[in-house]
Amino acid sequence: MAKTLARSPLAPDAFPALPVIKGVRFASAAAGVKYAGRNDVMLAHLVPGSTVAGVFTRSATRSAPVLDCQAKIGRDPKDGDGAAILVNSGNSNAFTGRAGEGSVKALCEAVSTAMDLPTERVFTSSTGVIGERLPHERIVAKVADLVAGLDEAGIAGAAQAIMTTDTFPKGATAEIEVAGAPVKIAGIAKGSGMIAPDMATMLVYIFTDAAIDREDLQALVSGINDRTFNCITVDSDTSTSDTLLMGATGASGVRVDRNTTAFVEALERVFLDLAQLVVRDGEGATKFVTVRVSGAESAADARVHALSIANSPLVKTAIAGEDPNWGRVVMAIGKSGAAADRDLLSIRFGDVVVAEKGWVSPDYREEMGAAVMREPEIEISVDLGLGEGDATVWTCDLTHGYISINADYRS
Repeated sequence: MAKTLARSPLAPDAFPALPVIKGVRFASAAAGVKYAGRNDVMLAHLVPGSTVAGVFTRSATRSAPVLDCQAKIGRDPKDGDGAAILVNSGNSNAFTGRAGEGSVKALCEAVSTAMDLPTERVFTSSTGVIGERLPHERIVAKVADLVAGLDEAGIAGAAQAIMTTDTFPKGATAEIEVAGAPVKIAGIAKGSGMIAPDMATMLVYIFTDAAIDREDLQALVSGINDRTFNCITVDSDTSTSDTLLMGATGASGVRVDRNTTAFVEALERVFLDLAQLVVRDGEGATKFVTVRVSGAESAADARVHALSIANSPLVKTAIAGEDPNWGRVVMAIGKSGAAADRDLLSIRFGDVVVAEKGWVSPDYREEMGAAVMREPEIEISVDLGLGEGDATVWTCDLTHGYISINADYRS
């Protein structure tokens, strides 16, 4: 049985009611990859003609499933080809060499045969322990049951099945009208630790009933990802398995493209909701932290500074201890490598001006900062006073809970 972790205090009250996305069905099952007594594998099937796009970790040690997906993702579907996504938790099939490649091949062939799909339209993901061979035969043995159990209302079960150290399943949705016709988007994600995406994040699967060409879908996924998932961090560690796949079934009959404003804005809301849910479930997290940097020489510099603050163990532990230690923010800016001028720097904790123009504000009192730090959601704002560049990232605090979870992760 998997260890049960206390639900994050930053978790939403409940899993959202996700709408049925016509053209995609889901199933989940217990394969016993690592966990006993819980579902640990999910299957999604998309109808023929669906387009699929994705972004993946740029880790130099990325897993066999990631490499396989990257090789397949740029291909347009042939007429009549559906698609399938098979995901397991408990084992990442990373750093497993040719054995890992063999596991991916076996899984893709099993799904291909059971669903009459080309193997090129079967995408797999694995998440969990690194460096242990994936017992893929346990998953293969469940493929027939998964296919038989496919259900258009099964997305909540899929969200549960892909969890590892997550304390709650993550889902988000948006429903809009395009030219007077309804379009739906729904997505699920898993992620809690090893979070500093360099592409997307952890595992994320998003679906829409809109019709969209693969090139447009890929452009939207890549661009929105950079403003959402690539702007979160829990612990500064980029996973070997990070995968985001998005499928568009076209079942609504509504056609969109990369310039359909309503669709683009709705899709970005779903991406951002899922990304922030991952931060809210950061291992051991008790504080949700927004870091805003403005006045940088460029947006790129602002991002560097923001991530330096968000990833600093000293900043994060001060937040965990509810200590308004603004000197640690100054430190993080100074070490980032991006342009900064000490004598132009201003810092706010929430609405409280802590420092301005390179010196502590004459109106600042320690108890003012401490009051902000006691809140479950905290905003740190920095104005560098150098230019027009700005960036926002999201992170969480660093508590002893993070140490406990990761010290015991493989036991």
